[in-house]
Amino acid sequence: MLVVRAIQATDLDALYVMATQVGSGMTTLKPDMKMMGDRVAIAVASFAETIPPEQRDYMFVMEDTDTGRLAGVCAIKGAVGLTEPFYNYRIGTLVHSSRELEVFTRMDTLYLSNDLTGSTELCSLFLHPDYRTGNNGKLLSKSRFLFIAQFPHLFTEKLIAEMRGYQEESGRSPFYEGLGRHFFKMEFDHVDALTAVGKKSFIAELMPRQPLYVAYLPDDAQEVIGKVHISTAPARRLLEQEGMYFEGYVDIFDAGPVLQARVSELRALRDSTLADIGPTTDWDSACAPESSGEPVLVSNTTLKDFRMILSQAIPVNGAIALPEAEQQLLHCHSGDSVRTLTLNPRKNNG
Repeated sequence: MLVVRAIQATDLDALYVMATQVGSGMTTLKPDMKMMGDRVAIAVASFAETIPPEQRDYMFVMEDTDTGRLAGVCAIKGAVGLTEPFYNYRIGTLVHSSRELEVFTRMDTLYLSNDLTGSTELCSLFLHPDYRTGNNGKLLSKSRFLFIAQFPHLFTEKLIAEMRGYQEESGRSPFYEGLGRHFFKMEFDHVDALTAVGKKSFIAELMPRQPLYVAYLPDDAQEVIGKVHISTAPARRLLEQEGMYFEGYVDIFDAGPVLQARVSELRALRDSTLADIGPTTDWDSACAPESSGEPVLVSNTTLKDFRMILSQAIPVNGAIALPEAEQQLLHCHSGDSVRTLTLNPRKNNG
C-alpha cells in the first residue's frame, strides 16, 4: 500500500537515487548529496517545529509499504525569497499611440519582478515512472493541500507553484535560447544547476531591468511563454482543480507558468472535514452520500508524523470506519481524529 508521510533523515539515500531520474528544469530536486542532506535536515527540523515557520521546508515522500521503496516526493516551502532573491517575469502590457498618425498598439512585455517574495510555495513534485498509474499522482500532489488545511496557520495567505517550462524532446528550451542565452552565455543546464544551489546573484547582475518586448523574441520563444513541459501538464491540471490559477507570472529561464492561489480559497480549506475513527451505524450508512467508488484522501492530524492515504471509507456524521490496516498506515487508533477530503472535486449538479 502507498502512504504519503513526512520525510525522515533515513530517507536521504533513497531520495538521492530518485533525484538522479528527475532531469533538468526542476531546480529544487537535484542529485547533489550535500544539498539534499541540508534540505532533509531542514525538513526534519520543520516537522519538529524547531525553526521559524517562514524558514520551513516540509518535504513528503510516498512510500510503498509492501517493499519499503520510495515512489515519489513533494514539498511545501514556508516562504520564498526571504534569504535569497526570488525572481519571476511578470507579463505586462505597454500601449503606444499617436492620434496624429492614427496608430494604437498594445505590446506584451516581460518585467523582472520580485512580486512573489514571501509566498508559500508548492515544489519538488516527482513521481517515479514505475508508479505513474491510477490515482498515485493525485495522492502525492494533493497530500500537500490536506496538510495546509490541517495547519493553515503555518503558511502565508498567498500560495504559488512554479511549473516546469516547455522543452523540446532534445531538452532544448526555446525561451532560454531566445532570451536567456544572450545574457548568461552558458548552457541552460548550467544555469539550472547554479540556481538549484542558491547561486542567484548573477540574475540581478546580468539580466536587464527594463521591460522586454515579447515581440522582439523569436517566434518559438514567444509561443512557449506560460506553457508547461509535456510531463508537467497533468500536475498543472491537478493544481488547478484545487483552486490555483495562472495570473501572468512566468519563470525567467524557461517561461514556465507560476500558478497562484489564496490559501483561504483552496478546495481543501473549504471542503475538508474532521472525522473520528470508529464504526458508523446502519442509520449513518443509509444517510451517507453515494460514493460511486470515489476514493477519499485521509490524513492524521499530527504535524511531526504527518501521514496520508487514499481510502474507500466514507466519513458520515463525523465518523469514519477505517479498516485496521489503514489505521496502522496513518499511525492512528479508534477514536483518533483524521482529516478527509474527496480525491476529486464534487461535480455541481445544480
